[in-house]
Amino acid sequence: MTKNFFILTILLFISLNASGQDLYKVKADKLNVRETSDPKSKIIGFIPQNENVMVLDSSNTEYFKVKVNNGEGFVSSGYLTKISSTPSKQAAISKPMVEQKGTKSNSNIIFLALVAAVLLIMLFLIFRFLTNNKPLMVISSIIVITIGYFCYVGFIVKKNITGKFTSESDSQYLSFDFKSKDSVTIEDTYLDTLFTTPYVIEDNIIRTKQQENTILLMILDEKTLVGEGFTKAVYHKK
Repeated sequence: MTKNFFILTILLFISLNASGQDLYKVKADKLNVRETSDPKSKIIGFIPQNENVMVLDSSNTEYFKVKVNNGEGFVSSGYLTKISSTPSKQAAISKPMVEQKGTKSNSNIIFLALVAAVLLIMLFLIFRFLTNNKPLMVISSIIVITIGYFCYVGFIVKKNITGKFTSESDSQYLSFDFKSKDSVTIEDTYLDTLFTTPYVIEDNIIRTKQQENTILLMILDEKTLVGEGFTKAVYHKK
């Protein structure tokens, strides 16, 4: 009897561990993450709608323990939909993302090479056939050179962001202060903290990280940034 009870306990423990590593999708517009399973406990963050979240412990049927930016937290299970019981599949998603990045980079190089070739051909034709019409030759040349300049600025010159950008919406991150070309100070409203982290700019996307959480900001113009995912808000330069 004791042996059977011991085996049953082990099986139950294994089963709980297996079920505690499930992948869920958020159904709510903005799902609050609390410090404990108490519904009145402190809110330490939130997860946007349709985001995937890893459930670490589902033994409490009302509040699941999940992995968040700064460690772990608890969310209401009623706002989650189960996706998969094998978290390793989530890691496999990153592989095509890396491949896509390389493809995009190659596409930019090919596009720039084609643009450069077309502009050179246009200049050649202008100087070949418009030599008798000097005003038209000059105007056409200026237009071609201007197009080349904007292509150079848009695709070759590295974008630079400086200054402090803030948001008035209810977002986890209140402000981004770009003090140097490779580091930014971020104000986290839910944790009431400031932290400084490196960042990179890829095309018009600013990418930085807070521990295991990736923060993405799209550069709309030099005074406006648009956040995605955990950072879903509009930030304006002060």
